[in-house]
Amino acid sequence: MSDTDKLFTGSIAEFYDTYLVPLIFESYADDLARRTAEGASGAVLETAAGSGVVTRTLATRLAPDARYVVSDLNQPMLDHAGKRQGADNRIEWRQADALDLPFDDASFGAVICQFGVMFYPDKLAGYVEARRVLKPGGRYIFSVWDRIETNQFADIVTQAAAMVFSDDPPRFLARILHGYHDTQPICEDLQKAGFSDISIVTLENTSAASSPRHPATAYCQGTPLRNEIEARDADRLDRVLDRAAEAIAASYGEGPVAAKIQAHIVIATL
Repeated sequence: MSDTDKLFTGSIAEFYDTYLVPLIFESYADDLARRTAEGASGAVLETAAGSGVVTRTLATRLAPDARYVVSDLNQPMLDHAGKRQGADNRIEWRQADALDLPFDDASFGAVICQFGVMFYPDKLAGYVEARRVLKPGGRYIFSVWDRIETNQFADIVTQAAAMVFSDDPPRFLARILHGYHDTQPICEDLQKAGFSDISIVTLENTSAASSPRHPATAYCQGTPLRNEIEARDADRLDRVLDRAAEAIAASYGEGPVAAKIQAHIVIATL
């Protein structure tokens, strides 16, 4: 994984929250918040919180006296999340590396992470840290995207980028975002980290947008795919976006569009 795979800087954070969050994240955020709140016992730590879509959802479900620590490695994303959330004395915002958490052992009843584990350069280290800060009986709940072929807009955008850069295709979406979908190594790494009670649910949802250009913009401008494209030739960013929008329109029409998305929800209990 390169450094640019983890960079959500500049306007990427804004595009991410405006386009990508409603497109693919909100429905899964509702599910993760529900699962977390139903078994809430003790403080909650969120890692790789991004622009705060889970934070905004879960905060409405937690008790008035709850402690909720929201963290992310990327300070611009965390700043954006804090502004969106507004004042809430239950929430503590912390810049933190999920592979080296600045918290005491057995500090939390739950550790949650929506679509962040794929970015960890060392998944096992992230799992070990989650286990370390969990209390006995605590739960580690996280989600990862299934293979890219089951996430249709992302697949189309990746193919469009490959047509523009045929000699060196930008593969961020397939390589990172949808690159950690095999459930067997996920379970094996969790077991190595000390989790024995592990369940995985594969959850299909629908990704809907007002036009073909919305998902094209979401993936091309709201993810580090943009960094990959601009590293090759910044002048071709709009060409990739246009090609992706055209391909989505060819498959789903010129008006409102909807396509399949699919992810794994992982629950590991101490």
